[in-house]
Amino acid sequence: MSALRRWAIALGVLLLGRKQRQPRFADRPRIVPPGEPDPRAEWLVLALLLGATAAAVGFIIVYAFNHLAHQTQYLGLTLGLAFAFVAAALIVVGKRLVVTEELEEDYPLPGHPTAQEEVEQLVAESGDRFTRKRLLLTGAGAAAGAIGAALVVPALSLGPLFDTGALYETPWRRGIRLVDEHGKPLLLDEIERETFYTAYPQGADKELVGSPLVVVRFEPAELHLPSRRRDWAPGGVVAYSKVCTHAGCAIALFRKPTFPVVEPGPALICPCHYSTFDPTRGAKVIFGPAGRALPQLPLAVDSSGVLRAAGNFSGPVGPSWSGVRSKAPRNPS
Repeated sequence: MSALRRWAIALGVLLLGRKQRQPRFADRPRIVPPGEPDPRAEWLVLALLLGATAAAVGFIIVYAFNHLAHQTQYLGLTLGLAFAFVAAALIVVGKRLVVTEELEEDYPLPGHPTAQEEVEQLVAESGDRFTRKRLLLTGAGAAAGAIGAALVVPALSLGPLFDTGALYETPWRRGIRLVDEHGKPLLLDEIERETFYTAYPQGADKELVGSPLVVVRFEPAELHLPSRRRDWAPGGVVAYSKVCTHAGCAIALFRKPTFPVVEPGPALICPCHYSTFDPTRGAKVIFGPAGRALPQLPLAVDSSGVLRAAGNFSGPVGPSWSGVRSKAPRNPS
């Protein structure tokens, strides 16, 4: 017998079931009257369970394509259909496949020695109409598994898990000009000291997570950057990602201290959760929940005095997650 044939027979036995075994309570008088099998109802239940499975899988698919228009409506529709199909399947089972009988009889006293066995016999005899138990159990398992997965999948929104590649890609590369929101190139001579500027890569999509920059100028003597970054700040101009490394909010505030005793130095601040970064020391975290420094972009000045990128960021852009430091930023292919 070929291996394929053996697998086919095994699958058929699993789905269609084997020869019916002797009932457990065959030696006792019946409590529930016997019921006739109803194959149509069983197939209907199976179809409803498969419908629930398909709807739950549809929820996962819709969730995966987060760029779809009206996505929340589709998510609600697919998950609602999944539960509706399960409810309909249970109704069909209760109405057409479970043998029922109404008896006017007092409940037995608590602790009756045969009460538990009678309940077990009632349950066993009420399933007489089922002829494809394994097939229906397989359908129920598929529906339960798919709905369970659909309920767990949204946890992926708590942070990147599988598709983190986009968070390592940035439009910055050597020679790209820094421009303002209107597309005007930033000139070194026009950058005022301790003034907050927002810049973007010329010709790139401003909405990309790796696009926006915070640009601030200091006296070169005020900068204390890591040794390998000493030539990243021409004329004292530093540029950092504008996306906070805590939860991806925008760095929108620049603190310029007036009283050194209270506020010892300038800082870039995320107003959402108040993560605070020191731009003179590589944007390291000095306060708040952010787990790492803002990625720094190396800068250069061309012959026209325009600020340009001298490479890519010092680290991945965006919020932090497990393993975020394991890869370097890259340009999209």
